[in-house]
Amino acid sequence: MEVAEKLFLDKGFTLTTTTEIAKEVGCNQALVHYYFRTKEKLFQKIFESKLKLFASAFFSVGQQGDTFEERLARKIETHFDMLAKNPKLPLLLINELTLHPKRLTEIKANMSAIPINILHTLENDLKAEIEKGTIRPITVVDLILNIVSLNVFLFVSRPVVNTVLNLTEKESEKMVAGRRKEIVETIIRSLKN
Repeated sequence: MEVAEKLFLDKGFTLTTTTEIAKEVGCNQALVHYYFRTKEKLFQKIFESKLKLFASAFFSVGQQGDTFEERLARKIETHFDMLAKNPKLPLLLINELTLHPKRLTEIKANMSAIPINILHTLENDLKAEIEKGTIRPITVVDLILNIVSLNVFLFVSRPVVNTVLNLTEKESEKMVAGRRKEIVETIIRSLKN
């Protein structure tokens, strides 16, 4: 699974073969097919887990204590940190969902593990802050799209930015750390009246 995941993240579904997976693992191709039946089923298992990871990272932070801004900042940072640990994930998701839109329909049926009630909790928290007048009116969907867009774009654009600006790995890591803080501040500022 680990080898297949690495290859799928590096090359995508189409360019990865079960022969290549078996060779990297040190087994024969028949063994891969025995356990997973098809490359599609193996990919589906990995893709679904990565999609859940992508979605659940944002919702894994509890709602207890602190202020609305502090809870929101932790949610943004948790999602950002998950992407920092899985920088190739956004491109895989975008590529596969664009090339194979049926995948999303198939996966949607299995996505019940994503805590919808937490989405409602965030929505209620957001409405309470709007009613208090501490933030401007915004829907929970717009807020999540703003956060995901800012977080994802950094990791999608990072190879280009590194090349164009000729950044060393250390400079690139510094840029990422700075963007983490900037994204949180940008989202929080955008909510102010």
